[in-house]
Amino acid sequence: MEIQRTASLMGTPNSMESLEKQLSCPICLDMFTKPVVILPCQHNLCRGCASDLYDSRNPYRFSGGVFRCPTCRFEVVLDRHGVHGLQRNLLVENIIDIYKQQQEGSGGDSEPALKPTASTEPMCQEHEDEKINIYCVTHQIPTCSMCKVFGNGRLQALLNQMEEACKSIQDNAQHAKQKLGERFDGIYTTLEERKSALLEHISKEQDEKITSLRQLAGRYGDRLQAGTELTDTAVHALEQSSPADFLQTSKRLIAETKDTAKSLLAEERPEPGFERMDHFKLSTEHVEALLSKMDFGADEDEEYADAEEEEEQ
Repeated sequence: MEIQRTASLMGTPNSMESLEKQLSCPICLDMFTKPVVILPCQHNLCRGCASDLYDSRNPYRFSGGVFRCPTCRFEVVLDRHGVHGLQRNLLVENIIDIYKQQQEGSGGDSEPALKPTASTEPMCQEHEDEKINIYCVTHQIPTCSMCKVFGNGRLQALLNQMEEACKSIQDNAQHAKQKLGERFDGIYTTLEERKSALLEHISKEQDEKITSLRQLAGRYGDRLQAGTELTDTAVHALEQSSPADFLQTSKRLIAETKDTAKSLLAEERPEPGFERMDHFKLSTEHVEALLSKMDFGADEDEEYADAEEEEEQ
């Protein structure tokens, strides 16, 4: 129904001129050429013009990307198919067919309605067939639509992509720094845990040895106290009793003194070097060599083997 209504309006010159404007591509300013694609903002473009515009702003041919409508500047996110993933506007294509058929039916004497006619309007020096119809605010000069699309647009697209690449480099570097910091924090944590375990081992043996020596010293002290008491008893007996009584008492004292001496000889004694702690020796040369060779992308097994080889040499 829409096509028929459009065809009925093609009779008057005003309607024909209006229709020509509606069927003109905002990029090439000529009648749409098939296939015609429609953007989500409902503006139409020749697929060829849209592809040229997209390629000019995407010189590296990245998969997908952002496409900006040249009419309303609406940004469209394209998938991996790029411009070819946009839908065709079959309605506009049918209208163009009807228009061309009517132009052909009107006879060959008259020139096509969309053919540019001579005029006194200023033309673009860079694009001879384009009229100067816009004003560039950035450069403060009048220019044409093609200069807007294909002129500085390519350089600007390259600059934008370079800026995005710089941002990606910064983000990736920050991520790499974070991961590296986490790895080293893990190494620090492991070293601290191992250090605490080894220190605890040393402290445990220290406490055990000191406790053993103090217990032994206590037993020696008890024996010494017993010997002192026997001596005091012998002196007291010598002073208070007669010689006959002292001789009888001395037998018992001598027996007790011998028992005390035997117990002292039988008491366990520390082995030579019991107080030394030099067996707690830790060799870290191979670990230090391995850590000094840590690098990005290096094989850890190869590094460890090289470190052991250097240590053996």
